[in-house]
Amino acid sequence: MSDALPRRVHAGYALGSVATGTFGTVPGLLLLPYLTDTMGVAAGLAGLLVLVPKAWDVLVNPVAGRISDTWGGRRPYLLGGGLALAALFAAIFLAPAGTGAGAAAYVAVAFLATATAYAFFQVPYVAMPAEITDGYAERTRLMTWRVAFLALAILVSGAVAPLVVSAGGDGIPGHRWMGLFCGALIVVGAVGAYVGTRGVPASPARESEPSLRAQLRVAGANRPFRLLLACFVVQAAGIGTMLAGVKYFADHVIERPDDGPSVLFACFVGPALLVMPVWRRVGARVGKRRAFVWASLILAAGALALVAAPVLPPVAVYLLVAAIGCGYAGEQVFAMSMLPDCIAYDTARTGRRQAGVFTGLWTAGETLGLALGPGIYAVVLQIFGYASSASGEAAAQDGTARLGVLLGFTVLPAVVVGAAVLLMRGYDLTEDRLYGKPHVVAEGRPAG
Repeated sequence: MSDALPRRVHAGYALGSVATGTFGTVPGLLLLPYLTDTMGVAAGLAGLLVLVPKAWDVLVNPVAGRISDTWGGRRPYLLGGGLALAALFAAIFLAPAGTGAGAAAYVAVAFLATATAYAFFQVPYVAMPAEITDGYAERTRLMTWRVAFLALAILVSGAVAPLVVSAGGDGIPGHRWMGLFCGALIVVGAVGAYVGTRGVPASPARESEPSLRAQLRVAGANRPFRLLLACFVVQAAGIGTMLAGVKYFADHVIERPDDGPSVLFACFVGPALLVMPVWRRVGARVGKRRAFVWASLILAAGALALVAAPVLPPVAVYLLVAAIGCGYAGEQVFAMSMLPDCIAYDTARTGRRQAGVFTGLWTAGETLGLALGPGIYAVVLQIFGYASSASGEAAAQDGTARLGVLLGFTVLPAVVVGAAVLLMRGYDLTEDRLYGKPHVVAEGRPAG
């Protein structure tokens, strides 16, 4: 299998991140406020309703990985799972039961079904890089493209979705239009990835573990994967906490309820897109693990500094958000480029190709972390006395509730993301260890 992939494949594969970025961003950004400020659900219960369907993926993702390892290849799942994901995502915000307990139950069931469809798209999608290239540096290139498209998807979905809600009349009507808009984005990503990866040779899985217990045993024996997964899950919880607080931060800290979320996302993602090539060069110079740690610490430091937002001028707030976005870009690039390295290490160690096992566990862990984020933030809101509303607009909050909004958005994710890098101290999977010598790409140059 040639290490170098055509540019068409880079772009085609990366398009799948439009689907994963939309689903990963919008529910974390808007679903909790939708429940508390439109459906009138108490913050603690709303957090539980957001957490449980996503936590369900912890069980579903390994199943999806095992199925895609043994039946049908990866690409058909991109199309079937992606189209199902788009339709079910739009259904979350249809609100046929109005507001109250019935509406909350409907949202929970619809979100559960959507999370299941997402598992059957995301797990095969994440498994593909380990099977379509053996190149150590080529995986970083492929992930750089993917994260660039992911950042663009986060920008479009995260910044535009709140504007669609406002343009659609806020409340239930505005959220219905937003659901349709995001469903269309997911279709673009799923179809684009399916078409763009057409004809790409892939090494099939040779064997697959039959049970979740067996999969956990396989993953447990792969020390680099175990450390990377633990760090990434903890960091996902911190990032998910911050994502869940964007709307609340815009409403109650910087007091820009109409355009605040969109401006924050533009500041977060715009610089992230610009620094992708920089992170790639940094990784080539200092190694993936060290670059990952640096990026994580930049993210954490920016979030911690943002606790001063109530007394900072707006330009300083937005610059700190831009720094957070730069750190997030590097954290994502290197985590996702180290994952296929861990899979290749397992193949070399055991003689088995079972990428779906590892990506199933990876996506399950990532999903759990991102699901814990809104749940954790909702608990913080509940503790600090956040008042819910069924009017479609956020209720006025007292000083204690606003303090909870601020701390949950800044200090808490900073501590979680920063502390998680300690888990990477024992990660030692370098290019030399993986291949025994510097790997060579198709052009004949040393990779990385």
